[in-house]
Amino acid sequence: MKRALAVALALVGVVATTLVGGRAEAAPATTAGTSITGTGSSFVFPLVSKWIPEVDKAYGIALTYSPTGSGAGIAGVTARTVDFGASDAPLSPDQLGACKGCVVIPWALSATSVPYNLPGLNGRVKLDGATLANIYLGKITNWNDAAIKAINPDLSLPDRKITPVYRSDGSGTTYNFTEYLSSVSSEFKSKVGVNTSVSWPTGIGARGSSGVAGVVQKTEGAITYVDVAYSLKNKLQFALIRNRAGRYATPGLRGIKAALSRLPNKVTSLDQLRIVDPPRSAGPLAYPIVTFTYVIVPTSSPKAADLRRLVYWAVTRGQKFGPPLLFQPLPQPVQAFAFREIRKIRAST
Repeated sequence: MKRALAVALALVGVVATTLVGGRAEAAPATTAGTSITGTGSSFVFPLVSKWIPEVDKAYGIALTYSPTGSGAGIAGVTARTVDFGASDAPLSPDQLGACKGCVVIPWALSATSVPYNLPGLNGRVKLDGATLANIYLGKITNWNDAAIKAINPDLSLPDRKITPVYRSDGSGTTYNFTEYLSSVSSEFKSKVGVNTSVSWPTGIGARGSSGVAGVVQKTEGAITYVDVAYSLKNKLQFALIRNRAGRYATPGLRGIKAALSRLPNKVTSLDQLRIVDPPRSAGPLAYPIVTFTYVIVPTSSPKAADLRRLVYWAVTRGQKFGPPLLFQPLPQPVQAFAFREIRKIRAST
């Protein structure tokens, strides 16, 4: 704890100074008129929307963010057409190399919900990983299939076609969802795999979190995957998902927090932040489809001081805006890792 505090205090110094000609000079407390643009993850957009007026009040930063999907966020910051990108999937080595000097910093934590449209159902649908994988493999096509009925003996499931809905754009939510399905189904892993964009064997596509949520709203029998904030916003019913402890969990704050059981006391790499499908030891509350979401920032930028301010604020004071949207505040080891990465953002010469 003392070491984490020291790192945080050191970062405050970095955030409060700007390197000019090799000398550290004090930066103003606010930078009225500064504009920062970002694009990418639609998963994190509900939270970023809350941050926009707050960073303006705190630092005079006019923040503009477009929820274009994680793939577009990675492409945008790589091409330097925006000041930062955002992705729910960590960059691959090739993507990080192509970004030519970028840091990938965890700045939010939430869960991928599995909403469906079955009006009049007398209870909440339960699903396990194998059944969900088989729905997206096209092997289970009807809501009253024997596999779903066996999990839900108390529900009167309709004789209705299942319409799987997936993201048609490059999406970190797709990465999180396919990572989960691949962890519970070897067939899904071999036939579909894990990526921000995959070739789905069945279903219909829609762009963005709002797109898939909209299709489910209009399509009886539809099922999709979307961050839980969008399910709440659109009043979508979402499934309970079986965890490794054998319990059916919800993507609430307690379920997200419980999924962090494998998180080390000191985080030194992004690989340690892969928390999907936590072990049985995580307990009965652990929700199995949980993900960090990341901001991608050039290490050299003419707006370095303001980018440091923005990201530092997001991973500290900005976390208090998360819980109403079911974003779990970042745990201390992840904050400490973020502080170390923020220090790498320097002014371009």
